[in-house]
Amino acid sequence: MNIARDSDIVELDGPPDFDYGQKVRAKINIRNDGTFPGKEIGEVLVKKGDEGYVVSIGTFLQQFYIYGVDFVAQGRIVGMKRKELVPVEAALPASEVA
Repeated sequence: MNIARDSDIVELDGPPDFDYGQKVRAKINIRNDGTFPGKEIGEVLVKKGDEGYVVSIGTFLQQFYIYGVDFVAQGRIVGMKRKELVPVEAALPASEVA
């Protein structure tokens, strides 16, 4: 099977960009790719601008950090890549994200 990588950068060469408990905001809509149970493939799990807290840090393809983000208001924990998140303290106000 041929796996397409997002980039040639290996994030694991450095420390994670986010810490446990850090508040983050989604930069884009995140849809179910088939790995989130109980939701249809393609269903939006997180909307651009939703805020949550990093509750776990894992890896994917020996290249990326995957941050488990607890989106409390949505009642779900979603795995996200660095490029899909921004720290809340450095983010635009939610009214400017849309």
